[in-house]
Amino acid sequence: MNSFQPHITVATLVEQDGRFLLVREQADGRSVLNQPAGHVEAGEQLVQAAFRETLEETAWQVRITGLLGLYVYQPYRGAGVYHRYCFIAEPLKHDPGQKLDTGIEAAVWLSLDELNACRADHRSPLVQRCVDDYLSGRRLPLEAIYEHPWPLQKG
Repeated sequence: MNSFQPHITVATLVEQDGRFLLVREQADGRSVLNQPAGHVEAGEQLVQAAFRETLEETAWQVRITGLLGLYVYQPYRGAGVYHRYCFIAEPLKHDPGQKLDTGIEAAVWLSLDELNACRADHRSPLVQRCVDDYLSGRRLPLEAIYEHPWPLQKG
């Protein structure tokens, strides 16, 4: 029996006026920086998951405008493999009164220089790679993803 079970995750790269929306969160006992990101829930479309995770982790409503790319990452030999769909989004509305997800310390806007200065705090190399790809002009249409409708689940 094959025990390989990849983790399907989404992340959202949000840029406004040269600053990037990131979350400071607890992971493996340390405070790290990451794009708003998380696991896709059963029955959830990828774009819905990206919108939800961004809202839950930053209190920002966003409009998903494109797909930056698909990133596959294994933090160390024997660890799980993460398949990260990174989306591009525009910020729409912030709710400062909304409570952030457990483990999220704060949502922060950082310039490229600020982000580069704290690379040691990045949750994974994917944080910088996504920013670099975005700045290089990479943009994929959302139509590049086809999600066949989920069958109705019987209770």
